[in-house]
Amino acid sequence: MKRPTLSLVLPIFNEEAVLPELRSRLAEFIGRLPENTEVVFVDDGSKDDSLRLLRDMAATEPKYKVLAFSRNFGHQVAITAGIDYARGEAVVVMDADLQDPPEVVLEMVEKWREGYDVVYGKRRSRAGETWFKLVTARWFYRIFAAMIPIEVPLDTGDFRLMSRRVVVALRELREVHRFVRGMVSWVGFKQTAVLYDRAGRFAGETKYPLKKMIRFAIDGITSFSILPLRLATYAGAMIAFLAIFVAIWAVVANLAFHATVPGWTAITVIVSLLAAVQLLMIGILGEYVGRIYEQVKARPLYVLRETQNLPLSRDTNDLDTTSSILPRGMTVVVDADAEGGRKTMHSGAGEEAAEG
Repeated sequence: MKRPTLSLVLPIFNEEAVLPELRSRLAEFIGRLPENTEVVFVDDGSKDDSLRLLRDMAATEPKYKVLAFSRNFGHQVAITAGIDYARGEAVVVMDADLQDPPEVVLEMVEKWREGYDVVYGKRRSRAGETWFKLVTARWFYRIFAAMIPIEVPLDTGDFRLMSRRVVVALRELREVHRFVRGMVSWVGFKQTAVLYDRAGRFAGETKYPLKKMIRFAIDGITSFSILPLRLATYAGAMIAFLAIFVAIWAVVANLAFHATVPGWTAITVIVSLLAAVQLLMIGILGEYVGRIYEQVKARPLYVLRETQNLPLSRDTNDLDTTSSILPRGMTVVVDADAEGGRKTMHSGAGEEAAEG
């Protein structure tokens, strides 16, 4: 089968209020893209009516493809699944909430045709965001860029175009805790930016509340930098030197001046401070150990509930699937729904993959 020129990957989670408008915008916009363009929707375990709407869209338009997770696996994993199954020579990742204007994709395609492998959308402005989120996002990316050994673009998100060879490289990276925008920077290749004004959400609520933003920031830093571990080491060394200095001072004061260091309060404060620092260091170490534990379990990044207008397994032209989607010793049995064109996937061990 001839590979599409362009694939659009849109992760979906509880977006039933947005999908009708998105469908309308795509219908107007997709005619301006290369003729053989596909749109890959990844339903990340939506609890609302999103999956039904996606099924209806795919039933009437073969260009629309649907991947449905068995449960919510997270935004970054949904992006990963879309990249796994996208077959285009270029792949664009964008949000479905219409904050990323589809029209900017045309500029990205032009840059790609000029020879760039990665074309990322750089936000000139951000509508509909709180002052707190704007400030914290701005500072996080600057701190993140200073902490890691690779160059990362500032004021960007996951909205970007990637060439086929970038997609192939990304498919090799199967870490559990994923920070896709950092991974794209890590693989390298020729990259450039397209400036755009980010709109507010068309409808619905943000899928990144404060708690999730903090978790996302921690994942980003710990996935690409061991500086927190080094800072813990430096802090421990400084406290050790300080303790040695205080001990020497106490001994000298006692021998030379027959004076003792008074004050239970000072001792209590110092001990409490040391305990707090130790717990902080243990917490930092625990974050990294926890990531090792999650990784060595070698579980698949996601489990598919069904697909529509897509092959039974992801594109195998670029990469052997045995190293990625399924753990060793597990196969997939697929029951095809002839009426709706959907394929429901069941995981099982020790069976050959069958096509119903």
